[in-house]
Amino acid sequence: MDLFEKLNTNLGPLGKHSDLSEGYFMFPKLEGDIAPRMKFKGKEVLTWSLNNYLGLANHPEVRKADADAAAKWGAAYPMGARMMSGQTDLHEQLERELAEFVGKQSAYLLNYGYQGIMSAIDALLDRKDVVVYDSECHACIIDALRMHLGKRYVFPHNDIENCEKQLQRATKLAEETGGGVLVITEGVFGMTGDQGKLAEIVKLKEKYQFRLLVDDAHGFGTMGKTGAGTGEEQGVQDQIDLYFSTFAKSMASIGAFIAGDAKVILYLKYNMRSQIFAKSLPMLLVEGALKRLDLLRSKPELKDNLWKIVNALKSGLQEKGFSTGKSNSPVTPVVLNGTVGEAATLSKDLRENYNIFCSVVIYPVVPKGMIILRLIPTAVHTLEDVAETITAFEAIKEKLTSGYYRSTELAKSFGE
Repeated sequence: MDLFEKLNTNLGPLGKHSDLSEGYFMFPKLEGDIAPRMKFKGKEVLTWSLNNYLGLANHPEVRKADADAAAKWGAAYPMGARMMSGQTDLHEQLERELAEFVGKQSAYLLNYGYQGIMSAIDALLDRKDVVVYDSECHACIIDALRMHLGKRYVFPHNDIENCEKQLQRATKLAEETGGGVLVITEGVFGMTGDQGKLAEIVKLKEKYQFRLLVDDAHGFGTMGKTGAGTGEEQGVQDQIDLYFSTFAKSMASIGAFIAGDAKVILYLKYNMRSQIFAKSLPMLLVEGALKRLDLLRSKPELKDNLWKIVNALKSGLQEKGFSTGKSNSPVTPVVLNGTVGEAATLSKDLRENYNIFCSVVIYPVVPKGMIILRLIPTAVHTLEDVAETITAFEAIKEKLTSGYYRSTELAKSFGE
């Protein structure tokens, strides 16, 4: 088969329905200021799909800091990679403040989260090393492990008994190869909303020698007393050897960082190819991140507001008989039963007739027969938003249960 011809055969179940895949169900276009209510196809919708946990995307102090930085520096400064001509005092200041906030000796600023953690894992491992990782780790981690030339062992999601079995295998192999063992998991799993069992994994250090890397993209800023993350929430932040987070969630920006012991971070600075061979993070993003971090630390009411909405949304949904899975974080999945066709029809109905916009997760991300409506509460949502959403969800659940969505022409077109 021709290389390009086979591409069409690899489209997902929605990709073959152009009315959905191009701008409606997939690649939708939200318009207007970033807020709980935005425009979709000309209509105002209540939006639950933005990872703007603390509401910083349109915070007036953030907007001013971003504008002032853009006026002062432009979008280009500094030119060149950090190792060559892209180093500045503000890059170093941000790294120091991030490290202090998450309780680590040192931190390294990264241009992007996805490429950043991929490059960090690539730099940390050689063919002698063995990796043990959670099966539900984010795609960026899976892609990094695809590049690993050594052995890797996966354990079922949050199954600590199986994790120990994989550690036994990994330890035996590492003794033979002369390598080390790296365990990788997440602080908060972005699809299901449950926390990684960091405290239980850390306890295994009493029996096995390994280092722990935690991707806390959804936990940074939302979890723990100060917002320092899921390790703080579970009381094991000091046992996390490498702590990673992106700015794309609570910080509502672009960039990322990785933090740990000073010697390890220094090694990464000289060995992470994604940073050595890439332009330095622009100054306007660095100054913007400093302002965001300052607000995150100095305004605990932002996180308090977030959790007020989280708790109201989850309790309200559960009282109406909805399942939110095992989520114990702001991420709120609403688990329903239905086909891909029903999911497409339900989503269209929810957006067109109830003016609710949220992410819809279907097979193959979840098993066949399951639909997840993923809600991302933020500090700038209101209790009225919560009540409106629960009322809409009650209506679409009744339609789903009655078979209404299965009977539509759209659902039938999926051949289910």
